[in-house]
Amino acid sequence: MKTKIATSESIESYLNDLLRISHFKDYCPNGLQVQGKSHIKTVVSGVTASLALIEQAIERNADAVLVHHGWFWKNDDPKIIRQLHARLQLLMEHNINLFAYHLPLDQHPEFGNNAQLAQILGFEIQGQSKENDLVWYGKPSQGSRKKNLRDIRELIEKNLQRTPLVIGDDRQPIKKVAWCTGGAQGYIDIAANLGADVYISGEISEQTTHIARELGIAYISAGHHATERYGVQALGIHVAKTFGVRHIHVDIPNPA
Repeated sequence: MKTKIATSESIESYLNDLLRISHFKDYCPNGLQVQGKSHIKTVVSGVTASLALIEQAIERNADAVLVHHGWFWKNDDPKIIRQLHARLQLLMEHNINLFAYHLPLDQHPEFGNNAQLAQILGFEIQGQSKENDLVWYGKPSQGSRKKNLRDIRELIEKNLQRTPLVIGDDRQPIKKVAWCTGGAQGYIDIAANLGADVYISGEISEQTTHIARELGIAYISAGHHATERYGVQALGIHVAKTFGVRHIHVDIPNPA
């Protein structure tokens, strides 16, 4: 396959179409958030457009930064001051593009966070909730024996390199799993309506524990950052192959 010409305009157009951004009502703008140099040779990907990631991108002579969590969120202060000023100033001083894709990246069937998490954990994807298609469901890989909650906890700990917070009995059999990466603990009732034995997301709220117990569904908080490391990385690899550019994924550690 012939590679495409790598410009900020061509990459944005390609990604906007690939991720179908017009189909989503999001909390932030998706696509090119900050314009930089036109020609792109190196792309650095990361979960969040933090100052630390921008500094790493500069060290690697990046022309573009590709993230899941960008800037200009719905309830943010619109003034360019304090930390946003520091981030933006550094990005613009080095003429680096910032591409950000939030819900469209969560949802994508191949490069999305839900799809990539299922691949990392070995889940067999069976579908998406009709109530909210950001909640996916399937079954764990059975292997030589049936799975219980302890197996799922240990699987997450091994593959995400993080000890998850688990609500439920380790001995509980797990036949059906539901998941949504990031801060999606509020969708636990949707997972219960799907008949899932366990729901996996990134974060937990005070009420999540009570809801899980009362609905009879196990809950696993596996980390917002930890569950969303893989989508943007897969997308960056795809951009590199499609446009013939260099891609470097930088993981800025985050315990949340």
